Amino acid sequence: MLPSPFSKLSLTSEKKRTIISLLLLIAIIGLMRYFDAPLKNEICQKGIVSFELAKDLAVTKNIINSWDEKAKLSAYSSLILDFLFLMVYATFIGLLIHKIVKRMKENSFVSKIGVLFIWGVFLAALFDVIENIALLNLLSGNLNQVWSSAAYYFAVLKFALIFGCIVYILIGWLLILISNFKLKYL
Repeated sequence: MLPSPFSKLSLTSEKKRTIISLLLLIAIIGLMRYFDAPLKNEICQKGIVSFELAKDLAVTKNIINSWDEKAKLSAYSSLILDFLFLMVYATFIGLLIHKIVKRMKENSFVSKIGVLFIWGVFLAALFDVIENIALLNLLSGNLNQVWSSAAYYFAVLKFALIFGCIVYILIGWLLILISNFKLKYL
C-alpha cells in the first residue's frame, strides 16, 4: 500500500501547511470569482465551468464567440491562475484526508481508502492540468473537437475525484465525531 505523501510531516509542519493552503485557497477562490464574472452570459451561464463542460466543439465556439475581449482575457487569467489553484486545492484536500487517516485504526479499510483518496486528489490535479491545456488551446484559436472533448472528459474525471474526496472527508469526520461521542458519553 502506498503511504500518505504527508506521512513524514511533523504535526507543526502539517498544521502550518494546512493553514497556509487554506488561506491561499480562499484568496485564489476570490480571484477566480473575480475573473469568472465577465464570463457569465446567456450562452455561458456558469462561467468557466460552462466552458470546461462544453464537450461539443459547436458549443465551445458559441461560448468563445459570446465573450468580448475583456471576457477572453479573464478566461485566460482564470486558466493561468488555475495552475496555482490546483496545487493548492490538492494539498489542502490531501492534508484534510491525511488528518482523518491518522485518526483511524492503522491499516483499516477507512485508512486505506483515505490514502487512495489522497493520491486521487493529486490525480485530479493532473487531470485539471490536462483540462487547462485543452482550454487554453481552444481560447488560442485551435478550435478542434479533440480539445473540447479532452477538456470535458478530464474535467468530469477531476470533479468526480474531488467529489469523492469531499464525501470521504465528510464521512471521516462524522466517524471521528461518533467515536469521540461514544468514548465521552458511553
